[in-house]
Amino acid sequence: MTRAVAKEGEPNGAIAAPEEIKKEEMEDRGQWSSKMEFVLSVAGEIIGLGNVWRFPYLCYKNGGGAFLIPYLIFLFTCGIPLFFLETALGQYTSQGGVTAWRKICPIFEGIGYASQVIECYLNIYYIIILSWALFYLFSSFTAVLPWASCNNPWNSGTLSLVGSGVLMLLSLSLDTGRKRVLGLTDGIHKLGTVRWELALCLLLAWIICYFCIWKGVKSTGKVVYFTATFPYVMLIILLVRGVTLPGAAEGIIFYLKPDISRLADPQVWMDAGTQILFSYAICQGCLTALGSYNKYTNNCYRDCIMLCFLNSATSFIAGFAIFSVLGFMAREQGVPIAEVAESGPGLAFIAYPTAVTMMPVSQLWSCLFFLMLIFLGLDSQFVCVESMVTALIDMFPGVFRKKGRRELLILAIAVICYLLGLLLVTELMQNITLIATQPMLAAHFAAPFALSVFSAPQAVFLFSLIKYTPLKYNNSYVYPPWGYVVGWLMALSSMVCIPLYMYVSHFSCEKARGASGPSPECPVALAGNLEGLESPSTASRLIIKCPESPMRRCTTMLSAICRHMQGISNTGSTGWQRNPSAWAT
Repeated sequence: MTRAVAKEGEPNGAIAAPEEIKKEEMEDRGQWSSKMEFVLSVAGEIIGLGNVWRFPYLCYKNGGGAFLIPYLIFLFTCGIPLFFLETALGQYTSQGGVTAWRKICPIFEGIGYASQVIECYLNIYYIIILSWALFYLFSSFTAVLPWASCNNPWNSGTLSLVGSGVLMLLSLSLDTGRKRVLGLTDGIHKLGTVRWELALCLLLAWIICYFCIWKGVKSTGKVVYFTATFPYVMLIILLVRGVTLPGAAEGIIFYLKPDISRLADPQVWMDAGTQILFSYAICQGCLTALGSYNKYTNNCYRDCIMLCFLNSATSFIAGFAIFSVLGFMAREQGVPIAEVAESGPGLAFIAYPTAVTMMPVSQLWSCLFFLMLIFLGLDSQFVCVESMVTALIDMFPGVFRKKGRRELLILAIAVICYLLGLLLVTELMQNITLIATQPMLAAHFAAPFALSVFSAPQAVFLFSLIKYTPLKYNNSYVYPPWGYVVGWLMALSSMVCIPLYMYVSHFSCEKARGASGPSPECPVALAGNLEGLESPSTASRLIIKCPESPMRRCTTMLSAICRHMQGISNTGSTGWQRNPSAWAT
């Protein structure tokens, strides 16, 4: 990194300003044009499909309003601190998810690689859900919704025996989902053929994603003004419509009615912890990448607090929109709400589409709902791709920071992920997607577990292993042993990056000691932010002052970064000028 020359009148070795330190680099990487672009980009990443189809279901399943107790505990002890840490790490170093760790503590660079492995999996399978939503959206432009009629070639001949109640409608939606959309085969051993309709929808999704990020933050920052706000418009419309339906009150009561006794079940606490870590995009590298495009003096502390509360509030409000409609559906058919409530994709592609068939102008409400799903998933998808692109460009700036190289890199990633994604739009797709879900849960906890920054991720990680049970599709199909092996290999492919990088790159004790301190390129002497430590003139002196354990050094430095960035937020953008001697040469 090119260092600025100290201005006249300042102490020798002092740095004039953080913005001058990084000016040349920032011109190459780009910056957000405004704070709003950063806020909307992060909001679009963390507020996704899980807010609509996972949190409401977990809330009602785990004791209604009582579920908010463990949820809020994990939010304040785990979610917000880790969210702020990752964002501050990116803003402090102006680097992506891999090179940020290289600058702060090179021995833990494997954490960055682990997060990018997870990003690879996410980029391949998450966009598949968008292809489903696009397919359902196009199917909504018909005189009669396909899942509202049994006069379709793919419907089972026994559907007419069910009757005219809610089971009939759910069976129709289930038939449409499994046979018309997915075309599921008998098992994971049978690949089946590519569903060309889904393949075209997947291609369209990748084309949209490509043009959202192909120019970096210049294009992403403008796109998120629409993609991050439009779902809220749709959510408000669906919420107003839902609460005005008969039976909505019963659905909302069912959603929030507290059952304190459920708190004695450890599974409830695990569900709360996993929901926080997943919905806040913890340890995916996305927050680090997005934060790296901030100005150094941006008040990221305030931004993170606001975004965390926005995310949780959206999940809570989405529950009203969903369960008010499910309450209406249950009342119309005279059945308990528990019989129509679904989790995950089943809620979005079976239960809710079934409910809209009972409304007047059902095609309109179907279109609005699937448009909301598309935009909720779209910005989460292209931010994940942007995170990987940022990491690769920062790792190889001499290769990719040239005119036209970024566009070619994104195109290559899109083409590769699309071709791999075609495996997931075969008739095998649902089986493959599900079999990796539970092992990938373990992989997602690898980075916070390795850091040992907080005890909450460790507890949830260990409990997820203790409570692990083999997956079953639809509570009936049992996967073969080799299927579980594939799933766990996918999980370990991420987790192994952390110890493997430590061993391969820093097998010598002497090298490991040198690699556990901050890079001289870091713009701030971290020790100046630690209580009881004298402010050194160079960043390298911090290594002597820090604890001997590399793990403790890393956590100490991360804590210092958070305190430093919070200090910038509290003193304002010019507060650093009052103490220029705190800056390293």
